Amino acid sequence: MGSRTVSLGIPVPRRTDPAAPSLPDTSDRPASRALIDPFGRAATDLRVSLTDFCNLRCTYCMPESGMAFLKKDQLLGVDEIVRLVRIATEQFGVDQVRFTGGEPLTRADLPEIVAGVAALERRPEISLTTNAIGLEVRAAGLRAAGLDRINVSLDSVVSETFERLTRRPLLHRVLEGIEGARAAGLAPIKINAVLLPGINDHELPDLLAWCLERDLQLRVIEQMPLDADGIWERSSMITAARMREILAERYVLSPAPVERAGAPAELFDVADRASNEHLGRVGTIASVTEPFCGDCRRTRLTAEGRVRTCLFSHEETDLRGALRGGASDDEIADIWRAAHWGKAAGHGMGAAGFSRPERPMSAIGG
Repeated sequence: MGSRTVSLGIPVPRRTDPAAPSLPDTSDRPASRALIDPFGRAATDLRVSLTDFCNLRCTYCMPESGMAFLKKDQLLGVDEIVRLVRIATEQFGVDQVRFTGGEPLTRADLPEIVAGVAALERRPEISLTTNAIGLEVRAAGLRAAGLDRINVSLDSVVSETFERLTRRPLLHRVLEGIEGARAAGLAPIKINAVLLPGINDHELPDLLAWCLERDLQLRVIEQMPLDADGIWERSSMITAARMREILAERYVLSPAPVERAGAPAELFDVADRASNEHLGRVGTIASVTEPFCGDCRRTRLTAEGRVRTCLFSHEETDLRGALRGGASDDEIADIWRAAHWGKAAGHGMGAAGFSRPERPMSAIGG
């Protein structure tokens, strides 16, 4: 059977002229340099996708084969990325930047990107979401460049399950990468796990135990309708409530006494059910069933320089054209502000008219 080419599903971007009618009407926008939306939320957390390419093929994210990827000249370059981050930190007050993919470690110039952002006068916290393949040889250099911490995508520590989920027999490479990050002093290390019914949900207590033993912070994530094959079904997904039920068979969970402050994860203290000994914490990210849109503080840039106001957006605003067309920092900031003023109140997954975004997760950035 021949392989098929899967479209990236990239929507036609808005024009970059801030006066263009295709951009949101900002006539009633308050005079503020911050990146605000009509619901009073200010974005201080920037997610930057560095590439749509990945060396795994996770079933909830990408097809097994046939994916069409962006060409090198379509991707933002080092100077372009650093400039956009500088605009975000200086003009909007962004204080957290996370680099995502695809898989950001597949970019050879990642250390230069990190170093450029770390050298900014208004230096943000710099983190990386990665599958950790190859991190064992790059972690020290990235730490020296200015990387503060990492999130590692790891859905199972059982080889057979890992290969079933990722379609690649590379669990050992991920584990080597995590150990390399620990040795380099990248901390905290968060583990992101997506649960799929009948595949890895039964492994959750063991996965948490594995993380707790290694001082890794587990975040369990509801599967979202962002898979390239379009087979997600709400009725069969593992909800955050069900995750907590599974963990309660072995552990006692209690809400952690910490302010959430717009973070996606709801944190719980974990105690051993037999001894009541405190073991650490776990987080659940319930984007579908317990959405946290009301306190969203994120703005996103795709690998080719388009603003997305939400993971589930159907519209994008092109900044790359303005960058390469000679626009000033203020002009680029005004386009970005106008785009963000069009941010919706929430993703609307519970509404009857909800439709999934055209892009799969790998072409958006986590």
